[in-house]
Amino acid sequence: MDLDLFLHQLHFQNDLVTPPNCEVNWDDAPLPFKIYRHLPEYALAHDVPFVIQESSFHPTPDLKTIGSFLWYVYGLSQISQTAFPSDKGGESTETMQSFRRFPPSGGGLYPSELYLYLKLDELPNGIYHYDVAHHRLLLLRKGYFDSYLNSALGSNSNLSSCFGAVIITTMYWKNFFKYNNFSYRLQGLDAGALIGQLLEVSKCFRFYPKVQFRFLDSAINHLLGLEELEESTYAVIPLSKHNIVHEEAPGECSAAELVKEIPKIKTTHYQRSQNVLPFPEIAQVHHATLLESTRLIRGLKKSEENFENKSKIALPKAREITKDLAHVCQNRYSPEMDFNGQRIDQIQLASLLKESTDSYTYANDLDKGENQLSRVSLYGCFYQVDGIPNGAYRYDPTSHSLLPIKEGDFRLDLQAGMSLHNVNLHQVPICLHLVGDRTYHKAELGYRGYRIQHMEAGMLLQQLLLTASALGMNGHPLLGFDINGCDDIYELEAAQKTTIIQIPVGFHRAKSWLVGGMHG
Repeated sequence: MDLDLFLHQLHFQNDLVTPPNCEVNWDDAPLPFKIYRHLPEYALAHDVPFVIQESSFHPTPDLKTIGSFLWYVYGLSQISQTAFPSDKGGESTETMQSFRRFPPSGGGLYPSELYLYLKLDELPNGIYHYDVAHHRLLLLRKGYFDSYLNSALGSNSNLSSCFGAVIITTMYWKNFFKYNNFSYRLQGLDAGALIGQLLEVSKCFRFYPKVQFRFLDSAINHLLGLEELEESTYAVIPLSKHNIVHEEAPGECSAAELVKEIPKIKTTHYQRSQNVLPFPEIAQVHHATLLESTRLIRGLKKSEENFENKSKIALPKAREITKDLAHVCQNRYSPEMDFNGQRIDQIQLASLLKESTDSYTYANDLDKGENQLSRVSLYGCFYQVDGIPNGAYRYDPTSHSLLPIKEGDFRLDLQAGMSLHNVNLHQVPICLHLVGDRTYHKAELGYRGYRIQHMEAGMLLQQLLLTASALGMNGHPLLGFDINGCDDIYELEAAQKTTIIQIPVGFHRAKSWLVGGMHG
């Protein structure tokens, strides 16, 4: 298989990477969460606070604090029921029931799983799985693994100064069963949205996370006891009560040597599907992303862009947003035909753009210097925003201004480019697009750059969604849109950039559904 062609078609011509007449077997669908069997259990408190305050939690992380942290990051937050007209006709309806979490997920399938390395007084030190279905921790492997993880991460972070680490994985089948090869794009975005949620929740708990995108994959998967073609690690995030200082690796380390330090563990889990289909294309891409030696963990060039000679529309000072994160999370959802076309003023637009990009700043293993520009940019098509001519723009966070690209009303073009018309873009004043490098920094990051780019886009997406919710609006992430058409609107091809995801944002009516909180 030609990997470059596959990733190109996956992005620009995804119908070519999905088999024709591909039908979803809903009767054999996997669960949206992983259920381990026969592991030591550690219950987490269900009395999670409705308001997150620093005084609510112990200054040194304890089990109660970790339980609340995990619930706000990835716990089951709501159960919803939505009625649809039945295919059988008449007045009959069908009901769809789903469990919701605070980060969005394509199709509500949640391919990501959460694991933790914890060093707390109330627990045995070791590796745990967060059992979302039962809000508990399951012990996979007991012991201290600071040295092992330091080596697997290329010694970029000192785990001895951390109280633990979060490890985010992807279970491929959990959304491949519905989206086939297109699931590979969703998996990166979903993991990114989860990381974005974790970063925002960490601020409330006064944790200091550092996102590690590059590590020895086989070593981390071995630590967790994973079968790599079923599930693999996408990010490792050390957590500390203080800033985690970047450190240079003292020497090379290979995954083959590192896995010899600890024995293999064997676990069993239940996923419901009886017939798990192969996904050879995704397996080949995954194999090409693997890092087998810390020698391959190289620095990324500092990105530079100069907008001094470009025309700009200065935005007003953003409104100071006091985020009640619990309230913001509870009120975030993805409107469909609920957008109502209410106008947005310049201060609301300025607040949305500035707060989202300011919140996106985070510690990671890619940026070596200070003031590194974001690798994901924010573009938008605006219609009837007070004081802003209708048109396509790029947001420049450095000057807090809009860079005009084209004037006009692009709603009809954007609507025509959607593969599923579940949102009426004529009722949406702001249609945002996240844009990244057309080559996904392949020269420095290899094929791993594709999934990293999607994770970073997912992280900025989550900041946008949370900020919109704080402003009384909401956004709906969309991947079923005409990427080539959007690239033409923003004139991206010449700049070697491309659109990654589309997010209509605006005010909306209350959704017609029955929803209840899963809060003890």
